[in-house]
Amino acid sequence: MTTLERPEVRALTLWQPWASAIAYGTKRIENRRWSTDYRGWILLHAGVTIDPSAKYAVMARPFLNRPQPIGAILGWARLDDCHADDGMCTLWSARGQWHWHLSDVHRLPRPVPCPGARGLWTPTPDLLDSVREAARV
Repeated sequence: MTTLERPEVRALTLWQPWASAIAYGTKRIENRRWSTDYRGWILLHAGVTIDPSAKYAVMARPFLNRPQPIGAILGWARLDDCHADDGMCTLWSARGQWHWHLSDVHRLPRPVPCPGARGLWTPTPDLLDSVREAARV
């Protein structure tokens, strides 16, 4: 897995089903109340919280009909842009939020359990090693 060999990798904890929608689906926008200047690889961490409002999102329904992994890294993606809501993004974009554009998404064959953190956090070297190992399976 050469993509995670770079010196700077961050992680982002997401509520379910949004983490699965990114790692296993077509969601390529993460909506946040805050912006970031960081660009590069991020691990996609599924937190332990299920977003109660997801049941109202038509595009989330396929992910709600099956068990969701929680408290684990599901994959990784490249964060390549972040901009304020311009009303023109994608069906996944939320109004009034910052839109984090994700590309080159990779899902792990099996989730890697780990605790998450708030914000854009730095994974430990041991966690990165576990993710690399899981990606080789």
